[in-house]
Amino acid sequence: MTESAHDFEGAFAQPKDIKLLILDVDGILTDGSINLHDDGSETKRFSVRDGMGIKLWLNAGYPLAIITARAGSALLHRVRSLGIDENLVIQGSKNKSEALDVIMSKTGVEINAIAYMGDDWPDLPALARVGLPMTVADAEPEVLDAAAFVTERNGGHGAVRQAIAMILTAKGQYTPPA
Repeated sequence: MTESAHDFEGAFAQPKDIKLLILDVDGILTDGSINLHDDGSETKRFSVRDGMGIKLWLNAGYPLAIITARAGSALLHRVRSLGIDENLVIQGSKNKSEALDVIMSKTGVEINAIAYMGDDWPDLPALARVGLPMTVADAEPEVLDAAAFVTERNGGHGAVRQAIAMILTAKGQYTPPA
């Protein structure tokens, strides 16, 4: 596990070479909580800072994909509000490594140019394959061990923004607007 953006081991891609970012949802874009209401509906809480990071990533011209085991309309509302291509969103995934193959075929991005951010055991097969495996500070221990980059922030609290800032900084593309 490496926590520095400048200390990536030879087995991992350099952040400057990343062309596609793939995110898990629960525990990455959210804090992992699920709010269930009496009528069975659920809500999720998303970080505005993560949203800004995603917009910076997309505005820099890079695709962003989402692979999640759960499915729900709250995520689709968030995806639409951020301008994420819905064709790159896979909900209800039973096998995130197979979903990774689907995303690769849709984008044409090679595995070594992909960063994947996940926090729990179902993410491990995908994390093991990509060029830059990343996770959040409060991830499961096995995921922390598998990651080349671990954010200082917990999931749902600006961790995605921190990861995007690290990659875009390495590319020389992370600058505040004038």
